[in-house]
Amino acid sequence: MSKFIVAVSDYPWPSLDPERKVLASIGATLVYRQCQSPDEILAIAENADAILTTYAKIPAATIQALKRCKIIARYGIGVDNVDISAATEANILVTNVPDYCIDEVSDHAMALLLTIARKVAFSNKLVKEGNWSMSATVPMYRIKGKTLGLVGFGKIPRAVVPKAQAFGLSVMAYDPYVLEEAGAAKGARIVDFETLLRESDMISIHAPLNEETHWMFNEKALQMMKPTAILVNTARGELVKEEALVRALTEGWIAGAGLDVLETVPPPADSRWFGLDNMVLTPHTAFYSEESLVELQVKAATEVALVLKGEMPKNLVNKEVLARRERSV
Repeated sequence: MSKFIVAVSDYPWPSLDPERKVLASIGATLVYRQCQSPDEILAIAENADAILTTYAKIPAATIQALKRCKIIARYGIGVDNVDISAATEANILVTNVPDYCIDEVSDHAMALLLTIARKVAFSNKLVKEGNWSMSATVPMYRIKGKTLGLVGFGKIPRAVVPKAQAFGLSVMAYDPYVLEEAGAAKGARIVDFETLLRESDMISIHAPLNEETHWMFNEKALQMMKPTAILVNTARGELVKEEALVRALTEGWIAGAGLDVLETVPPPADSRWFGLDNMVLTPHTAFYSEESLVELQVKAATEVALVLKGEMPKNLVNKEVLARRERSV
């Protein structure tokens, strides 16, 4: 008989073998389903000791119905799909994996920036349509000497800095939680948001999604950017107001954009994105490599194993739950 039950609400990878290997060491059994609703989550997790979740929404009502859950472990960096306040109220630990896919996402951000700046995807489309013409790609501008603005300055954007500098870019960053000295030590000038919008030739978004950052790139923000500027988002789709970005790209507020994330996925067949030659889309693959996938699975499962053994996880998101537990002792 299993000592613990761990419910996996959803997962996009082909195998749960890495998780099984980690959790077998504590006598845990996995139950899993590609859940599409809170009811489906409860069907497998109501009596589970832990939940591993990728994209499935875990709202307050679901959390309040859990009978034995000690930890909700997110496969990934952001935790916007979990009601953190409700989990804290229920004395459930919430963890994430903030230290995986750093190389992959920083590489992908640079790839999107370079693809747009050098009009690689557009040129490829032209050639395949039979148009071998440099004039159709005019204008393009030299990358060296331009300024890259980073929104957020955590692990991933810090990994972007040396890669951008290798192409001759100077780097600035907006992050209200990072001191100027800390930014300078990593090669970035810390500035306010308006300065970053006005002075950047390229902007790469790496902020978490919360009430402060939702639609931070709206009409006002996009109109403050240079008409020659490029915007890249490998973070969360809801950080950019899509309707505003469509206008920005069609009306020339900015020169181009690359998105690995969207507000609505997958985009509908008649999406306006598909008609924009100054837009590059990838299907939320920035995090992916074979190596990063296994790393993610192992690290998320390890957090569960630690908690079920009675130990502290490495990456606790809702630290307030510890204070609640101390008060209840």
